[in-house]
Amino acid sequence: MKNLFAKYDIPAPRYTSYPTVPYWTENPTRDQWISELNQGLASEKSQWSMYVHIPFCETLCTFCGCNTSITKDHKRESPYVTRVLKEHEAYLKAAPALALRPLVNMHLGGGTPTFLSAFELDRLVGGLLKGLRKSPEGFEGSIEVDPRRTTLDQMEVLRKHGFNRISLGVQDFDPEVQRLVNRVQPFQQTFAITKGARDLGYESINFDLIYGLPKQTLETTKVMIEKTLELKPDRIALYSFALVPWIKPAQRLFKDEDLPVGAEKRALYETAREKLLSEGYIEIGMDHFALKSDGLAKAASSGTLHRNFMGYSDVRTDVMLGLGVSAISEAPGCFHQNEKVLPVYEEATDRGEIPTFRGHILSIQDRKHREQILRLMTKFTVELESEAQANDVRTFLHELIQDGLVAIDGKVLSMKPEGRPFLRNACMALDIRLREKAPNARIFSTSV
Repeated sequence: MKNLFAKYDIPAPRYTSYPTVPYWTENPTRDQWISELNQGLASEKSQWSMYVHIPFCETLCTFCGCNTSITKDHKRESPYVTRVLKEHEAYLKAAPALALRPLVNMHLGGGTPTFLSAFELDRLVGGLLKGLRKSPEGFEGSIEVDPRRTTLDQMEVLRKHGFNRISLGVQDFDPEVQRLVNRVQPFQQTFAITKGARDLGYESINFDLIYGLPKQTLETTKVMIEKTLELKPDRIALYSFALVPWIKPAQRLFKDEDLPVGAEKRALYETAREKLLSEGYIEIGMDHFALKSDGLAKAASSGTLHRNFMGYSDVRTDVMLGLGVSAISEAPGCFHQNEKVLPVYEEATDRGEIPTFRGHILSIQDRKHREQILRLMTKFTVELESEAQANDVRTFLHELIQDGLVAIDGKVLSMKPEGRPFLRNACMALDIRLREKAPNARIFSTSV
């Protein structure tokens, strides 16, 4: 396997969407986006979800690849909340069905959503939910939190609004690794927030962990998993560190020799995986684990697992509406991204406009390949549409097939168990846009 990891550790998308963002070409106008949004909500059976991006962080974590604004000025909270609420009002006017169709999920991400005070979180969430219909079949409210910046007051406010899932940014428990990524976070802080969430009745707790960070070793990884198991979160996202210094210059602070790569890096994942499976966790798709009682494991078992810009999800909705700077929305036929530069976003929302930056109108071919990639990413198998496509994919994946990592039986493409670490590589066979025009610069992290 060591030779295989070296062979296939190439730049590859993570496939949280298709087409991937660098291959968005057919930009919608605001009117086109609103038309696609309304079409996605046209059926009385339509459901939708909401993502709200809070960009602010008090300090920069050097592993981070998110759209953030580093500041300790908490006077920025209130104006930002006001603008997100104005953006929401603009959407309700342009797409009235948002108030009629059930809202299945609301997720707050960032940045650091708990940069906002309990008062501003209450104003934000209460304002967004006002006049909307929560799904009668079960509403899920979820938030990403930094244990260093989170209080019981904040969690109580969210619980009052029906939030029931919380995701803790942990990354690693090793002090030296934490120092190198500028995320010093004692175990006791993570323990306190985990216990506080459970005491308040949060039903699902997720830990975000990362493998491949500077100075991580097999021994530090074992300690990381042992400490995680002390707290027994319901879900674990064990992400591969995405080294993209050409996008995030702060990552250049790492020394190359500090970073595990290739087979050495993958060994960290396998060490963690073995321990988690032995403790009752189920491996979900790529880099996720969940206890059998958790909704993510149940979705994987029932065949309803989904994947979108937020990663794996236990529910798929017709529309995902993104609010806040840089937030991405998705309708059946269109992607839409808000302005990425905060002052530009602020100017647009102050004018009462939907702050469109870019997007992509999906072609019929895009939709077909999106569904195929989604199926492979969630079920590890997909039926190809024709003999011609099967032959094309067989040719593209010839070496993966020869190495015993994937198989094609008739028109069915499947990942073999030993091939699952190379899932992103296999999905590239279905990514026609990437294959037709390979990037002329580095835009993706490596696959292993």
